[in-house]
Amino acid sequence: QVQLEESGGGLVQPGGSLRLSCAASENIFRIYAMGWYRQPPGKQRELVAIVTSGGITNYADSVKGRFTISRNNAKNTVYLQMNSLKPEDTAVYYCNAPRREGPLDEWGQGTLVTVSS
Repeated sequence: QVQLEESGGGLVQPGGSLRLSCAASENIFRIYAMGWYRQPPGKQRELVAIVTSGGITNYADSVKGRFTISRNNAKNTVYLQMNSLKPEDTAVYYCNAPRREGPLDEWGQGTLVTVSS
């Protein structure tokens, strides 16, 4: 059974910070790299950050230098530290496994991040 539960979103002013968390079921967390996706209003979902089981990270250019992804393998949890937030970061954020064949079919409810003054 696949479980993905995101939390930590909210309303923040431009330049502010938020930390998102995603609790995942062990059966996927142990096997796959994990990633954070986001879907801005009226746009398609996009992958913004990846962390492998060994801790190697990669980022979309739009968030590089501002966002940091990390994972706690003992807690089956992946995090996204978001700093210097911009209005264009406004989106619903989801976690999933960015496999070569695409993410898992199951998605959590996501967590809404709104960056606005």
